[in-house]
Amino acid sequence: MRIIMAQQNALVGDIEGNAQRVIQATDEARRLLGAELVLFPELMLTGYPPEDLLLRPSLNSRVDAALEEIGQHISVPVVLGYPAVRNGRRRNAAGVLFPGDSRPRHEYFKQHLPNYRVFDEKRYFHPGDEPCVFALGDWTFGLTICEDIWHAEPASQLEKAGVDMVLNLNASPYRTNKVQERFEQVQARSRETGLSVLYCNLVGGQDELVFDGASFVCNSQGERCVQGASFAEALIPVDLQCRDGHCEPVGEVLPVPGLEEGIYRALVLATRDYVNKNGFKGALLGLSGGIDSALTLAVAVDALGPERVEAVMMPFRYTSAMSLEDAEQQAKTLRVAYRVLPIEPAFNGFMDILSEAFQGQGKDTTEENLQARCRGVLLMALSNKNGSVVLTTGNKSEMAVGYATLYGDMAGGFSVLKDVFKTMVYRLANWRNQQAGAEIIPERVITRPPSAELAPDQVDSDSLPDYDELDAILERYVEQDMSAEAVIRDGFDRDNVYKVVKLTDRNEYKRRQAAVGPRVSRRAFGKDRRYPITNGWRPGD
Repeated sequence: MRIIMAQQNALVGDIEGNAQRVIQATDEARRLLGAELVLFPELMLTGYPPEDLLLRPSLNSRVDAALEEIGQHISVPVVLGYPAVRNGRRRNAAGVLFPGDSRPRHEYFKQHLPNYRVFDEKRYFHPGDEPCVFALGDWTFGLTICEDIWHAEPASQLEKAGVDMVLNLNASPYRTNKVQERFEQVQARSRETGLSVLYCNLVGGQDELVFDGASFVCNSQGERCVQGASFAEALIPVDLQCRDGHCEPVGEVLPVPGLEEGIYRALVLATRDYVNKNGFKGALLGLSGGIDSALTLAVAVDALGPERVEAVMMPFRYTSAMSLEDAEQQAKTLRVAYRVLPIEPAFNGFMDILSEAFQGQGKDTTEENLQARCRGVLLMALSNKNGSVVLTTGNKSEMAVGYATLYGDMAGGFSVLKDVFKTMVYRLANWRNQQAGAEIIPERVITRPPSAELAPDQVDSDSLPDYDELDAILERYVEQDMSAEAVIRDGFDRDNVYKVVKLTDRNEYKRRQAAVGPRVSRRAFGKDRRYPITNGWRPGD
């Protein structure tokens, strides 16, 4: 038998469109690849996560109509995920549709509902408690959904039911090292039960989340015998072969991206889907001559193509000649539309208006922030006029400690590097140049000391610890939830730790107003890490 894992990019809320994706993928899997069964991801019909769309009264009837539509247009059985209201309770369901069916012939209800980090399924679903088994030809299959495979009981139920293998539907978002963690969990279930597991995952960007696909199969010995593509839609063949009375799945094993490649491709996919799924004509960004905007530009071009990207240099009296030269060089190298809009007239106009209000007060960060806000106004005006989304260029290190200006460099619709520490920004820039065999990002941009260029001779290290130290502290405090004292016990300077921790806690109000950006780490700001703005928490705890 040949099973096809249909790794698809669903659009959240587009139930009718997702149904057509199922029909089209099933037809291609049968005609081109000889599929006898097609397996789709978790909640394929609604996309993941549908959030409060699940509470819309019309959703249930639209899902039922979509299932009937699929049944009338397929020529081989399919297994797919969808929400289902049964006996007054909403379930996260997987159903088996045969050709001509108006409703699924078999249904499974997810037993383990994740309710941590970015997941809140207990808000919407009731858990199931029973296995689901169905036969096709000489084979008997059992169903599980995503989180179920991270627990022993659902697979154990299927082993006791005598199935030949497990079909596991997933909407598992990407983060670093997630591919290996998934494999270890599936491997454990395979070895515990002696059953092969087909792990079919969603792909695509959805607000903060990025689904990387990377669907795979573990055989009964816990060996990876099939590995599908990462960060792309794919129809992945799995052949069930029998020798000497022993049957196992076999197929192609593709390489899994390494750390830098995985993060970079996640950023590209997230940017492409955010722009395209939201109907923007393209993207634009402020290109400062610094490394963050340079990397953001490279990602945008790889996501959308140069014809849909615009870079804007907005110099001021503190902008160096090096920044002007490097920004122009990169724009030419990547063949994007490029314009220079000096902000001096706008800044002077604001200062004239504020002169009476500021009388008798010396210069401080107010004037620096005003420069950033002039730039934000110009970018948003271009966005409104041209229908392109503004990509903000700040990184996770800056967002953590508030080294960004509200309504200035934070103004925009999508924050590409929001969950990427500064040290990783450098690694990604070097990786992208290595892949190109050329300076996609000018070498001077990578090697020069980072600076916001909002004051004479300004560099980031004037205000912050060196990024190697800063990111190491932030990784412990933000991603591992270590206390300040625990971070200090790891060998970091006490004053620096408390400075970083206080800045991180104090700037939650900025992050709450920041543009959405893709999650690629274990703990991202936004849905993943939610702290009260107003609180009396002691930073040493």
